[in-house]
Amino acid sequence: MLRKREERRPAALGKLAAAGALAAALLAPAGHAAGEDLLAAAEAYRDDFRRPASIPFPEDNPYTPAKVALGKLLYYDTRLSGSNLLSCASCHNPGFGWGDGQPLAVGHGMQVLARRTPTILNAAWGETFFWDGRAATLEEQALGPIQAPGEMNQELGPLVAELGRIEGYVQLFEASFPQQGITPETIAKAIATYERTVVSSRAPFDEWVEGDETAISDAAKRGFALFNGKARCTACHSGWNFTDESFHDIGLPSDDLGRGKHLPGVEALEHAFKTPGLRDLSRRAPYMHDGSMATIEEVVDHYIGGGIQRPSLSAEMQPLPLSASERADLLAFLDTLTGDLAPVVLPVLPR
Repeated sequence: MLRKREERRPAALGKLAAAGALAAALLAPAGHAAGEDLLAAAEAYRDDFRRPASIPFPEDNPYTPAKVALGKLLYYDTRLSGSNLLSCASCHNPGFGWGDGQPLAVGHGMQVLARRTPTILNAAWGETFFWDGRAATLEEQALGPIQAPGEMNQELGPLVAELGRIEGYVQLFEASFPQQGITPETIAKAIATYERTVVSSRAPFDEWVEGDETAISDAAKRGFALFNGKARCTACHSGWNFTDESFHDIGLPSDDLGRGKHLPGVEALEHAFKTPGLRDLSRRAPYMHDGSMATIEEVVDHYIGGGIQRPSLSAEMQPLPLSASERADLLAFLDTLTGDLAPVVLPVLPR
């Protein structure tokens, strides 16, 4: 299936209805009436966050069960690293929301890297990859850490030769890629195909979107309305996966230029990093590209404060006049984006 770009804003009528309800809530006296208006606004927005019915796969790397099985083996195999000690799962661990739970990634030789490990959750819907967007496809992304000296430190030529000496892999590659064999391209396609099947679990928010009014609290519904309105979160965190797949400087104190390193001279991209999705958020601490915030509460407070002022700061980053109760409602909503964790069965690797 070809990827179709997600709608990033509500349809016109729904948007007008929601805007009217939000305006009424903001103008109404504090208390019950304002809360009712926020609940009405939440109703108007929720269809824009409905989960997709299927996973998109590119035409040049379509889904097959054999390819997923092979990709899973490669994903968990430490022989893909130069030291034979690290696998993709060493940093993208399902037990940590498909990250590693560390403020900063740790690579070859226990080297501490400059950025936090991003999750691979819902990567099938990604438009660019890495915090700075330097990979255009998931296949390109899959080979990046394998080759990087500071990460898995494995040259591709020796890797192909090593896998070619394992009869089990020779057979599996032939089954998945007939007459192509083991190459960097087929390694990347297999891993990317498996990673596309890593999709966030159904969460209470999804049950509410589908019509179960008891799935989330009224506080969470008010928080969802604030998320779309007064808090302006959907300026970046839009769509079912809660990301615009774009890059923004959100005012963190860092010398890292992010996207700006790859597109120099564009002021708005200096210190800009890819908007992360928010699915299974509570399992993915710490937060931000540099792992500088330990809790979701810290993240919300950062946005309330507006971030460090500098020329590249996103225009969307402005101080938020949220009350303590509104902050609590927003946090209640964010908590509904985490579902039950499906167990992952580790594969038996070819020898």
